[in-house]
Amino acid sequence: MLDSFNAKLTIGAATALLFSISAGWLGAQSSVQPVNDLPDPYQTIEGWAKMPEGRTWGSTSAVDIDTDGESIWVGERCGSNTCANSNLDPILKFDASGKLVKSFGAGMFVFPHGIFVDTQDNVWITDGQGKDGKGQQVFKFSPQGKVLMTLGKRGVAGDGPDTFNQPSDVLVAPNGDIFVADGHSPTSNARIVKFTKDGKFIKQWGMHGSGPGEFETPHALAMDSQGRLFVGDRTNNRIEIFDQHGNLLDEWTQFSRPSGIFIDKNDVIYVADSESTDKEGYGYHPGWKRGIRIGSAKDGKVIAFLPDPNPTGASSAAEGVAADAAGNVYGAEVGPRALKKYVKK
Repeated sequence: MLDSFNAKLTIGAATALLFSISAGWLGAQSSVQPVNDLPDPYQTIEGWAKMPEGRTWGSTSAVDIDTDGESIWVGERCGSNTCANSNLDPILKFDASGKLVKSFGAGMFVFPHGIFVDTQDNVWITDGQGKDGKGQQVFKFSPQGKVLMTLGKRGVAGDGPDTFNQPSDVLVAPNGDIFVADGHSPTSNARIVKFTKDGKFIKQWGMHGSGPGEFETPHALAMDSQGRLFVGDRTNNRIEIFDQHGNLLDEWTQFSRPSGIFIDKNDVIYVADSESTDKEGYGYHPGWKRGIRIGSAKDGKVIAFLPDPNPTGASSAAEGVAADAAGNVYGAEVGPRALKKYVKK
């Protein structure tokens, strides 16, 4: 599917891979046992974020934190699981009390999916589907809702340097480089695309598969204090860690099936698993329970687990995840259509 200018891993990535294999980490990671029995130091706050009168929550996988450390940005699917034909604002900002203080983006989206708030409080959103000449793009908004940049061609699915096919997430590095996780299904793309801060294509890497550096549903992005790029390779039940040039550094399976990843300034990592199931077929990950796992991005140790209270159906509880400066955790839910807040007991 990918075009010829990026059909293989770079030489540097191959070198890193050979080193990793010689060190034996691939075998060690594959033997990780389910991590389910850990403390849950949080209590759940439902109905924290107040929607405008007459409006109900739709599906949402997109949640991030404002640079003030306490306000919450959400990409919500217009009271449904799509914003197609809706005149509602899908991008919402709530203050620390849960009051809605800003909204925008009406009529612009089909399927808001991934979100990232950069150091200037610009809000980046991926539109993960296409319909009626809209979608398949990444938007950069000012905090007031002005469109500052678009990536991709409106309503056009593709695998070139200026098109996407079901982009799942976006991240901006400290130097301004833009990373897009492009792909959400077996028939879409399966790659990471890198751009300059001005939106000029730099490179791409990855393809469909389960091998090192390959992806099946690159669903989530996060970056730690070292500048390592964490990719939630959801269908392969793993996190792959790269440098910013696309060289594979490590693979973690101890955080289960990653739908959402958030890393705070102290390198605490939060990983939401909304899909694991013992049933064969989609989401098959026997022995692992759904929920949010919390640990260290430095050494990969998992220290806490917020279990899904009702782990049934195709997708449940938090798919997107974020944490504020006080350590409160926010789970954006697709199936239950809610935004949960988790505070320490």
